[in-house]
Amino acid sequence: MAESDRLAGEYFDAAIELLRQARDDGGPAIAAAGRLIADTVEAGGRVFSFGAGHSSLPAQDTVYRAGGLAIMNLLSVPGVVGVDVRPATLGSALERVDGLAAAVLDTSPLRAGDVLVIISLSGRNALPVEMAMNARALGIKVIGLTSVAYADATSSRHVSGSYLKDHCDLVLDSRIPVGDAELRLPGIDAPFAPASTVVTSAIMQAVVATAAGALAERGVEPPLLRSGNVDGGHEWNGRVMREYADRIFYRQ
Repeated sequence: MAESDRLAGEYFDAAIELLRQARDDGGPAIAAAGRLIADTVEAGGRVFSFGAGHSSLPAQDTVYRAGGLAIMNLLSVPGVVGVDVRPATLGSALERVDGLAAAVLDTSPLRAGDVLVIISLSGRNALPVEMAMNARALGIKVIGLTSVAYADATSSRHVSGSYLKDHCDLVLDSRIPVGDAELRLPGIDAPFAPASTVVTSAIMQAVVATAAGALAERGVEPPLLRSGNVDGGHEWNGRVMREYADRIFYRQ
C-alpha cells in the first residue's frame, strides 16, 4: 500500500484520539457548560455562540439544527463569521482589530443573564479576548471553547497579553495541537489535515445534549427542533418557535 493510501486512516485515528481526550478529560467541563445553558433556559435567558473564520463552523452547527436546541443563536459579526468575505484574509485582519467586540455587543440582543459561547482555536486574537471581557462586564456568562495549548506556545495579540481562556466563566479545552494539522509526510514541507472542526463541533453538540438532558431531569421539556424532512417536523418546530419566540433571533 502506498504511503498516501494510509493517510485517510491516519487522519481518522488522530481525530478519534482527540475526540477520546475531549470525552475523557473534558467531560466535567462539558457537563458544567451544559448545566449552565440549562440554568439559563430555565431562567428565561438566551444563548448565543460566536466564532471567527473556521471557528464559526461549530457555532453555526448548533443553530437551527435538527436535534438541537431552538434557542441557540449565532452572534454574527459581518466580515468575520465564516470565510465568505472577499478577500478571505480580511476576516483574519478583523479578528485583530481592537474595539470591534464592544461595538458588536453594544448592538446585539445580548443582555445580563444570557450565555455566550465564544469559540476560538488559539484564543489569542483581540476579538475573542475582548468579546469575553466585555460580555462578562455586561453580566453575561461566557463559555470559552479554545485550545489552551496555544497560550503556552504563542504570544497574545491583545494589549492585555491575555487569552480567551483568561476571561471565561467556563473553559472547554479542545486540546488541538498548535498549528491544527495532524499529519506529516516526507516531501510535504507543511503539516496538513486539520481536526479542530471535527473535535470542536463534537464538543458543542455534547454541551447541547447535556443541556437538553439537564432540562428534562428538572421536568422542563427542552426546546428541541426536529428535522423538517420527517413527517410532522415542521409542525413540531413551529410550536417550539412560537413558544420560545422571544429567545430566537435567527427568524427576525
